[in-house]
Amino acid sequence: MARKELRRVAVIGGVRTPFCRSHTMYADLTNLDMLTTALQGLVDRFDLAGKHIDEVTGGAVVTHAKDWNLAREAVIGTSLAPSTPAITMMQACGTSLQGAMGIAAKIASGQIECGIASGSDTVSDAPVVFQRKFAKRLVAASRGRSFTQKLSAFKGLKLRELAPNAPSTGEPRTKLSMGQHCELMAKEWAISREDQDRLAFESHTRAAKAYDDGFHDDLLVPCAGVYRDNNIREDTTLEKLAELRTAFDRSAKGTLTAANSTPLTDGASATLLASEEWAQKHDLPVLAFLVDAQTAAVDFVAGEGLLMAPTIAIANLLKRNGLALQDFDIYEIHEAFAAQVLCTLKAFEDKDYCKNVLNSNKVLGAIDREKMNPKGSSLAYGHPFAATGGRILSALAKQLHENGEGRGLISICTAGGMGVAAILESAGQSSS
Repeated sequence: MARKELRRVAVIGGVRTPFCRSHTMYADLTNLDMLTTALQGLVDRFDLAGKHIDEVTGGAVVTHAKDWNLAREAVIGTSLAPSTPAITMMQACGTSLQGAMGIAAKIASGQIECGIASGSDTVSDAPVVFQRKFAKRLVAASRGRSFTQKLSAFKGLKLRELAPNAPSTGEPRTKLSMGQHCELMAKEWAISREDQDRLAFESHTRAAKAYDDGFHDDLLVPCAGVYRDNNIREDTTLEKLAELRTAFDRSAKGTLTAANSTPLTDGASATLLASEEWAQKHDLPVLAFLVDAQTAAVDFVAGEGLLMAPTIAIANLLKRNGLALQDFDIYEIHEAFAAQVLCTLKAFEDKDYCKNVLNSNKVLGAIDREKMNPKGSSLAYGHPFAATGGRILSALAKQLHENGEGRGLISICTAGGMGVAAILESAGQSSS
């Protein structure tokens, strides 16, 4: 059988709900509510009502057992054709970008013509479950045939069994939170509190300007009466940031604060990808092309930096595509923590790290910081785990389209010591 030539994968565009701090504006919403809203917003924007989409991927990191079919249920809740299949998946903070990668591979190989990568997360609706011993009693009671048998399941019940298991996003293997892990990274790479606060300040300033310039006008779909992210602080100053207490290491050695770390956030995003032929058939302009992507992981349990895997993903991506780190016009580096971004940038300039970890005989080097997150990033907008990849993918595609030409790099760190990276090129760049 002759091997098919791979096709280019077009990013048509995307939308997202406004991102809101958890337990605020979306306190009563579920992941299904928000994901359905984002998908319907995408349908409305690109006139997809009644149309069949070949594949929808979606997922959430903080989710209930009842949401095992989250993506498909969200699709059914929209005006997309009911024949549209959906896959529920999860790769922590990389979920929606990983979903886009899978869809892109199928488009490139000719398996499908179009797809939607989506994601949603809410900490406001975090699942609270019973202790395992009490849960087993409930199961035994449900299986009892008589009232006596059902009642016997609770014989010897102790009050402590009723204490719920509080939800946690900490690492199961180390028992440390992501913030605690990032504090260790900041100490290893000698990242100062001042540099972290400065990056956070820049993120808020740039995000506020992006709103003022109307950049988000066609990227946001209202949700529950909310029209704007509620985490952006356009009036913040470096002096205000410096006054905050550290959040994860309260000693004099701590550097991470609530301001230079992303807040727990609720929200959803959705991005439409397609073949060029499908886009042309449906009279939809192409913003950019998803050229290539890469996933990587590190042994954080053995002491490697939990959030350093994107450096490996990027190094492999650059090597495969014959590119240097400086060959990009825009760098969208997810700001899980300001320290994580700064550790990544410092690692790229470290000879030993590049040689021993990235298997590179030369340092990858520095980037132009003016090209990094020019519209702000997660420190300002917030970070609904599974939705962030879609936010970044759609925003970068739009920036490249507005520039007319250029190449962009995406970097997202995730829980579990993983990282996802991707390369986008504007339609003008790719056709040249």
